[in-house]
Amino acid sequence: MKRILRRSTLILILAIAFIGGLGFFSVELIMNAGDWANQPYNAHISGNGGLEQAGAIYDRYGAPLAQTVDGNRVYNENSSIRNSLLHTVGDNSLNISTAVQSKYRSQLTGYNLIWGLNMPQSLRASHDITLTVDADTCAAAYDVLASYGKKGACVVYNYKTGEVICSVSTPGYDPQDPPDITPENESEYDGVYLDNVLSSSYIPGSIFKLVTAAAAIENIPDIYDRTWECYGSEEIGGSDITCVESHGTINFEEAMAHSCNIVFAELAVELGSEKMTATAEKMGINATFVVDDVNTAKGHYDVSKADTNQLAWSGVGQYNDAVNPIQMAIICGAIANGGKSTAPTYIKSGTGDLMKLIGLNKGDSKQLLNPDTAQKLNDIMRYTITDYYGDDLFGNLSVCAKTGTGEVGEDHKPNAWMVGYSQDQDCPLAFACVVEDAGFGFEYAGPVAQAAMKQAAESLRTKG
Repeated sequence: MKRILRRSTLILILAIAFIGGLGFFSVELIMNAGDWANQPYNAHISGNGGLEQAGAIYDRYGAPLAQTVDGNRVYNENSSIRNSLLHTVGDNSLNISTAVQSKYRSQLTGYNLIWGLNMPQSLRASHDITLTVDADTCAAAYDVLASYGKKGACVVYNYKTGEVICSVSTPGYDPQDPPDITPENESEYDGVYLDNVLSSSYIPGSIFKLVTAAAAIENIPDIYDRTWECYGSEEIGGSDITCVESHGTINFEEAMAHSCNIVFAELAVELGSEKMTATAEKMGINATFVVDDVNTAKGHYDVSKADTNQLAWSGVGQYNDAVNPIQMAIICGAIANGGKSTAPTYIKSGTGDLMKLIGLNKGDSKQLLNPDTAQKLNDIMRYTITDYYGDDLFGNLSVCAKTGTGEVGEDHKPNAWMVGYSQDQDCPLAFACVVEDAGFGFEYAGPVAQAAMKQAAESLRTKG
């Protein structure tokens, strides 16, 4: 009798588990069937990566970036626009996981539980998506960046609204004519599926001096009254810290404008690892930022095991420092915005469920700096342009900026950086540009930043 009771109990438990599992699966099927059907690994269920009935994708001014014509997915007729927006829009392969056509395929295709992907066109609601990017600005940045034949990234975003105006990553390819990547030629296309704006981090070089400067402003009361001596090299912690030139007697503002390694190395040692780390953490260097529902690559600042010389180099943006491009644009935007960052977004409008999805993080802000520190960094970065680079560098924009040359070592040339923002009320734009294996930041990243910022300003002022 007891044996029968035990067996009956076991059968009852199994039956309850089965019914519960079936119920859970049914709910999940109803709620998430569209996402399952639209995963990249299910692209075979329909031609063109399952995009043959997908809605169109437009830039902020209505220029078509991707659309379906006669059952074929086609991209913008301008090759520079197509190539520049490959990593933002995506292609039929769906191999670029962070691209709109991969991330939001379900919303674009309008999957229906009854009809699947084959809902009659007459019954379909609009599943178009309008992005925040400006196609002309992306093309302008891409043409300069791609001319180097290097890996790199350029991002420009509105630090008031969070709208990403430009997002370009190289290397890439034409989504209208994708390459046939095989084991024999895959080295030629290394990194083509990676969006460097969102998913890569790089040695920063002197752009990291913004972090060291913030730490100095907040922790050294007489920082503006001091002067330093730079003779091109100085022994710190048993090894030399080198500078690109001998600056002689130099003050804090001049040290930033002329990017003096000696001054910022000495400051990092004086501040110590705890204060340097605290400032880097507050500014989000070791954090990931959320762009719509994509997590950016983290930067890196860890001097817990650094000796004195390594701590000194960390204040210059070397040692093991690393930053992500859109992360640096966010930080620059926070400096311009009184220390408060604004979460970037690529989506301007779309289907209701898409806007609900990205709305979870849209408009989020973090206080990365206190307002006084932000204002003082603003003044120093503006002085860097007016005193050193020249105020006509970005046309009629009032820009605050910093360049960087991140030494990689071995047989590689440095990472070239330029980051900053415009102070103009009608063009509140923050930017970050990086070119791998290139050289000096001003020489290589500077022209990319100039092209992007000038075109972004022109588009905003003429197109609205």
